[in-house]
Amino acid sequence: MSIDTIISFEHANIKVNDHLVLSDVNFTVNKNEFVYLIGKVGSGKTSLIKTINAEHKLEEGYGTVAGFQLEKLKRRDIPKLRRRLGIVFQDFQLLNDRSINKNLEFVLKATGWKLKKEIEERIAEVLEKVSLGMKGYKMPHQLSGGEQQRVVIARALLNNPEIILADEPTGNLDPATSEEIMNILYGISQNGRTVLMATHNYTLIKKFPARTVLCEDEAVKDTNLSEADLDRLIQND
Repeated sequence: MSIDTIISFEHANIKVNDHLVLSDVNFTVNKNEFVYLIGKVGSGKTSLIKTINAEHKLEEGYGTVAGFQLEKLKRRDIPKLRRRLGIVFQDFQLLNDRSINKNLEFVLKATGWKLKKEIEERIAEVLEKVSLGMKGYKMPHQLSGGEQQRVVIARALLNNPEIILADEPTGNLDPATSEEIMNILYGISQNGRTVLMATHNYTLIKKFPARTVLCEDEAVKDTNLSEADLDRLIQND
């Protein structure tokens, strides 16, 4: 494995409740790389992401994420791995009973931050990065869908992770807002983080080109999609 590799699977079988989802996975992602994970609904994209963040245990084969060996990972070490990861969900998963600042404070306190001043400074930093510096006092329902997704990205950045895992982050957003979110994620990658993004939005892939990996027929494989391939996928979507 190269010193530049930050995610690696070798001969891994990805299972969910003993059901084989992806077979003999051999797959690597390098530091600072932006990678799209594509495939039909049910093809294994989310299962692979949930294996990377240790929500699903890897029991067959080998996997390494940010220096942690998944097949040997003890339950007590899962929080340490997850502090190296930032997760961006399609459905936001914000706490609706508290403000944006309090949402972010909750995560920081849960991951060991204690000093009030440091917590406030970090929240201000990440909200500024997603252009929401003046909206921390608002409740989630007072924000648009795009703004809520920006909060989710800010939340993912709180602990300065090495890897961002984004599972259909634009799935509930209109095209213009989706582009705004992509600009943020692309910028995060260019500033020195790895981004692995599951999506079926081929229009975005065409506008923001990057390496594309396909989940299909229980397999994971690199695929070099040409503009013609993308145009055909867009028409059939």
